[in-house]
Amino acid sequence: MPSNWNRFFGALVIFSGLCVSMMGQNLLINPTNNSPFSRFGLGNFADQYSAMQAGMAGLTTAMPDQFHLNFGNPATLGFLQVTSFEVGLSARYAALSEPNNNENVWTGNLNYLALGFPLINPINKVLDRDQTPLGIGMSFSLRPFTTVGYDILTDIEVPEVGTTVNSFKGSGSTYKLTWGNGLRYKNFAAGFNIGAIFGKLTNSRRIDFDSLSISYSTEFQDEVSVGGWLWDAGLMYELPLNEIEESSNRVRAGEIKRLIFGLRGRGTNYFTTNGSSFQRRDNFILGDVDTLFDQSDVLRQAVLPAEFSVGVTFEKVNQLRLGIEYSMGMWSNYRSEGLPANYSDTWRLAFGGEYVPNIFSFNSYFDKVRYRFGAFYGTDPRVFNGQQLENYGLTIGFGLPMIKPRETISYFDIAFELGQFGVSDILKETYVKLTFGFALNDNSWFFKRKFN
Repeated sequence: MPSNWNRFFGALVIFSGLCVSMMGQNLLINPTNNSPFSRFGLGNFADQYSAMQAGMAGLTTAMPDQFHLNFGNPATLGFLQVTSFEVGLSARYAALSEPNNNENVWTGNLNYLALGFPLINPINKVLDRDQTPLGIGMSFSLRPFTTVGYDILTDIEVPEVGTTVNSFKGSGSTYKLTWGNGLRYKNFAAGFNIGAIFGKLTNSRRIDFDSLSISYSTEFQDEVSVGGWLWDAGLMYELPLNEIEESSNRVRAGEIKRLIFGLRGRGTNYFTTNGSSFQRRDNFILGDVDTLFDQSDVLRQAVLPAEFSVGVTFEKVNQLRLGIEYSMGMWSNYRSEGLPANYSDTWRLAFGGEYVPNIFSFNSYFDKVRYRFGAFYGTDPRVFNGQQLENYGLTIGFGLPMIKPRETISYFDIAFELGQFGVSDILKETYVKLTFGFALNDNSWFFKRKFN
């Protein structure tokens, strides 16, 4: 009797496998997002900044912070005063609209995991009465670089054939794993990041001829793995606007004023794509599957173009920061046979700031909170119906201090972004994005304990 059940279940598994094979791989793709724009090239580009910077419209080029990491400009690692472990997540609600259709989409993602620390412990400098104006920092981070996720179903009328149902699906992500170093000496800082890009993207299209009684469905699928090395570098200069000693115990919040100038860039990088493609047709009624084309392990070289940004920040230390940043990318130089795309050069202008009512307050927690705001406008490299995609929005954010006795201050950062993305009057997303992150800080790394 058990052997009969084994035969039954074995036949059921084989039958299910044949059904899935005939119904196509397209049905097995389950994207976690539905953004039609991610169908082109590398997909949607992920934000390359933390929850702290998200509240200030993504300012990174000239925005150092002693309690937070800055993924955009590695020169800021020279200003880091604590060991910081950071994790960030996001949730996004988008209303996708075109002239004859609307759809609402919820998505969420892990934005970053990062660890950074100063190689010269600031406590040691105080205990040793070391006045050397030197700071060295190092970091490791893992972040999404691009994401693909879409599920589109369209009906097309074909003369003498009738209605065809086209199913477009895509999924996958690419990631950046980076190692960063920064050095600050007096008012000048420099840094670099070296990292790897990796991941896999899948794009599929299936055509069904519903108006024909007996017909073959056709399916196309491309699966591309990405791998390569990336590098970028940054510079920063601090211009004091008054002569107050920053180490003085009598300095009040906002009394020290300075301008910070930043420059960062990524040169042309090269990566490799390993692609596999197939095309086949199937008929579920006849039980027939016919592979028309099957190719795997196709290695191709690709070019990731250069990007640059400049920024300036006015700061009243421990009270107010106001910054502006302009960035540009030479995406018309992008080249890839494995992930082809019609890209155009990009630009982005952002303005933002942060205000702390009274960072030394003993009576009010909300006086210690960091209140952030920002606005941005820019373009995306992708072109849709002959028009380049645009992205603009407003941001607000809060840095909520987590204070424990005799411990280094940590932060829970939260940011809200309201914006639009796409092409007006054709296809656009109106979205609200929530980003939140933890910066868990400690100052005991590389601390030299002394015993009498």
